[in-house]
Amino acid sequence: MTETFDAIVIGAGAMGSAASYYMSKRGQKALLLEQFELDHRNGSSYGHSRIIRYCYDRSEYVELAKDNYPLWFAAQEELGETLYIKTGGFDFGPADDDRLTDTLAAINAHNIEYELLSVEEAQYRFPQFRLNADFQVLYQADGGFIKASKAVLGHITLAKRRGATVKDRTAVERIRIKPDSVEVDTDGETYSAGTLIVTAGSWTKSLLAQTGIDLPLVPLRCQLNFLMPDDMAAYDAANCPVWRAHVRELFSSPIYIYGLPSIDNSGFKIAWHGGQPLSHPSETDYSPDDDNVQSLREFMRAHIPGVADAALRESRICLYTNTPDEHFIIDRHPEHSHVVIGAGFSGHGFKFSTIIGKMLTDIALDGGTPHQDRLFKISRFLN
Repeated sequence: MTETFDAIVIGAGAMGSAASYYMSKRGQKALLLEQFELDHRNGSSYGHSRIIRYCYDRSEYVELAKDNYPLWFAAQEELGETLYIKTGGFDFGPADDDRLTDTLAAINAHNIEYELLSVEEAQYRFPQFRLNADFQVLYQADGGFIKASKAVLGHITLAKRRGATVKDRTAVERIRIKPDSVEVDTDGETYSAGTLIVTAGSWTKSLLAQTGIDLPLVPLRCQLNFLMPDDMAAYDAANCPVWRAHVRELFSSPIYIYGLPSIDNSGFKIAWHGGQPLSHPSETDYSPDDDNVQSLREFMRAHIPGVADAALRESRICLYTNTPDEHFIIDRHPEHSHVVIGAGFSGHGFKFSTIIGKMLTDIALDGGTPHQDRLFKISRFLN
């Protein structure tokens, strides 16, 4: 027999868990389907932490961040659990770096408070770091991180409290789109709904191919590294900010490296922004590469010497799903208005997951959203 819902959400990672919550909050009978176990390590959403920040080099993301922070506060209050940890955040790199210049323009346009620190001031506040004399340092006090796995599971908990049905280890085998409904087949079961939201991460491209659309989504194999310095207190969330480094002097072109402090003894997190392109997530080799860690140690010797030779607690592979312009897709299917797509978050979407869940719900139920979505239209990829 076919079980009927108001809305089906495919993919229970950061975006899908949030979408199921906001759908349920709007009184919809929601079904959330996940092919793996909840909080699995195969995609993009597992882990201790993801950076949250106002500092973006595009005004549209700063605008979205201003709407996003209050939703995190509301979600954690309803959940009764802290999800946002405020550490402060800073960007550093050559003063003429385009991304730093554009970030200053974007946050000024939205009246975000910040400080431009001299190198001496930055190193006094954050003695863990060593900065070149010609660097610019942008500090914003509201930077921090979201507890990643706790946020995903928290949205699912809130959705279930409001009546959502959640099925993990339930892979979608087929999608059939009808004029005013959809049917989804899993192994031995069929579900029907008036609305479908697809938030399947790196598996989105192949799923949506069944619906007649070929989106330019490319999975990237990315490596996260967690170090255990002798003086862990200096690199804990109580004493260390989140940070992004725009560095050139060690490399032939501008490179973006980021890091987060340790939380609950997770280790000091450091990674490249980006990774190896894949044709399909089934190609992913989840065995970490030692070369990745060694290349980052060169950077750390120059700029974070206290962790440069620290023991490696863990390296872990996760997946980005990139669009060509690294902007998100949050939109209706171009041919089927009752199918809504959240995809291509390009390694910087997690911080926005709660507002993206709301936006997907707004689009599905209201035909549009009051939040900034002009960058995120599918039409930019269609001829």
